[in-house]
Amino acid sequence: MFEHSKSPNNDRRSGAGQNPGGNSRVAQASDASRRRVTHWIPACAGMTMAVISATCATQAAAQTYPAKQIRVVVPFPPGAFNDTLGRTIAQKFVETGFAQAIVDNRPGAGSTIGTDIVAKSPGDGYTILGVAVPFAVNATLYGKLPYDTLKDFTGIIYAGATPNMLVMHPSVPVGSIKELITLAKAKPDQLNYASTGNGTSNHMSMELFKLMTGTKITHVPYKGSAPALVDLIGGHVMMIFDNTPNVLPHVKANKVKAIAVTSTKRSELAPEVPTVIESGVPGYEVNVWFGVVAPASTPRDIVNRLNSEINKIIAMNDVRQRFVNGGVTPVGGTAEQFTDHIRIEVAKWGKVVKATGARVE
Repeated sequence: MFEHSKSPNNDRRSGAGQNPGGNSRVAQASDASRRRVTHWIPACAGMTMAVISATCATQAAAQTYPAKQIRVVVPFPPGAFNDTLGRTIAQKFVETGFAQAIVDNRPGAGSTIGTDIVAKSPGDGYTILGVAVPFAVNATLYGKLPYDTLKDFTGIIYAGATPNMLVMHPSVPVGSIKELITLAKAKPDQLNYASTGNGTSNHMSMELFKLMTGTKITHVPYKGSAPALVDLIGGHVMMIFDNTPNVLPHVKANKVKAIAVTSTKRSELAPEVPTVIESGVPGYEVNVWFGVVAPASTPRDIVNRLNSEINKIIAMNDVRQRFVNGGVTPVGGTAEQFTDHIRIEVAKWGKVVKATGARVE
């Protein structure tokens, strides 16, 4: 086809005095081929230039990043470690001269309101999201989300982790995990536990415990740790799995009693408290983790830049001390490692949610 288009005279000479009709058809075919090629080349060139332009624009954005203020969205109210992490990152971005930054608290609907805001934000590195266990749990817990947890986000960094601690009101005749299992099986649905809301680590810690031990304990959700602990101390609910730093002061004041921690190893904050595993439930583990993600369309160079900067922040002595004071162990690592961790958590809690029938419509 291309040869015909380039050498139409050869076609005419080969057909002279033999087949004028055929000769005309060959010429017509050559003209048609030429027209097709003529139209095809600019189209392909246009497509190539579009790809090149988009690539160059992305590279240019990454090279000049950050050029404006970064918004750290925290989908929880102020006060808990989720908020502390967001404010620490924003503060250090400014102090180190990396970028201007603000914290935007957008709580509500089990953290899905703030999460949806970031899912629909441009993937340019100027809007990032602080996440915790509910980010993974909500993927299955909610009947319908306005975003896709795995497809709409990419991990930036696994910032830190802490275990939950199971504590009880002193009046509950239980001093160990084994005694709790025995009592719960003897009185199905008669014991109750508090949580800080559907899909939180408090809620999922007990649901996993019930699933693994075959017990039935009634869920009483609250709107936060503070009101839940007030009612626990007042004897209105019997127990709660809560972040170790939240409950430890009440344990030391003998207002509640500590039964076990959810990590695979004992907590440095309370080394005298056994793990759920060593108390008789092999394989039980809940890590309350905290991290940062970005919209999935964020260029990899920008994700890696953010990862590098936040790793530096986590390594700072004053920040590490801030983590420790909050009962959180600094973690860090690559963006890919955190993305993989989120996938694992979504699958893990998806099984628990489906098995227990927990659901929010």
